[in-house]
Amino acid sequence: MTKAILVHEVGGPEVMHLEEITLPPPGEAEVLVRNRAIGVNFIDTYFRQGHYKAPSLPFVPGNEAAGEILALGPGVTQFKIGDRVAYVSALGGYAEERIVPADRLVKLPKSISYETAAAMMLKGLTAQYLLRQTFKVKKGHVILVHAAAGGVGLLLCQWANALGAEVIGTVGSDEKAKLAKKAGAKHVILYREEDFVARVQELTRGKLCDVVYDGVGKATFPGSLDCLAPLGMFVSFGSASGPIEAFDIGLLASKGSLFATRPTLNTYTARPKNYAKMAKDLFRVVKDGTVKIAVHEVAPLADAVRVHQALQARETTGATVLVP
Repeated sequence: MTKAILVHEVGGPEVMHLEEITLPPPGEAEVLVRNRAIGVNFIDTYFRQGHYKAPSLPFVPGNEAAGEILALGPGVTQFKIGDRVAYVSALGGYAEERIVPADRLVKLPKSISYETAAAMMLKGLTAQYLLRQTFKVKKGHVILVHAAAGGVGLLLCQWANALGAEVIGTVGSDEKAKLAKKAGAKHVILYREEDFVARVQELTRGKLCDVVYDGVGKATFPGSLDCLAPLGMFVSFGSASGPIEAFDIGLLASKGSLFATRPTLNTYTARPKNYAKMAKDLFRVVKDGTVKIAVHEVAPLADAVRVHQALQARETTGATVLVP
């Protein structure tokens, strides 16, 4: 028997309950992992509320964690019992132990703690594909990062700054503005007090941005398009304020032959070789100090309800980690 957070019906944070479950032994190409630290992400709230549909009910939320291997299924040769590992995988993360496909695991360097790994796998790999694959940020680029003090936002600010880009971030409070600036944002816009489009035009002297990274969604669209220079790219990777509704694709033409994309981490990590390469790149920038992982809070797994309440109230910055 092991303990896990179960969701029997979709709804508010209160639908999550800590219960005992029984796991089968790992099957072909599977591994049993004891989670030492579990990452919390905004996408967890989407599944819990039913905005994203879980394969079945009840389900265990959570997509990332770090821990050690307890048992190997048939055919697993790349790992051994006791290996330190981290992963981004299907639902099932909010648990003391879980079964994970072996090709979703990466070996965790000794220099990176379980808490840091759990806080950075989903958000860090998201930052990796956004900056290094969806749009290859280079020295001299001007980029706009919405929710710059959020989990992904802080990583984007740090990494893009290290790549030589000029980072403009939007945030909701003075406290978050300080965090974004510390992380590498050259300019910070308080979106509740300022018109972010007008401010971007002012800051760039009308030249606008090469790329906009938008994890907010409805509240920042279509304003984000007005922040882009001709041939710029709008990257929508989340919808914290609600999804962007269908729009006239002609907008992209009228606003400067823009590009728009809605990437997902699952697509970029679908091939194990690319997944491993992305993780290696992420571990490199964390180990050399280019990117620092801000763990906002380490809370017991049993506190998942309170943690989700704080997350949805926008009371958190950086990352929150649950510990079984």
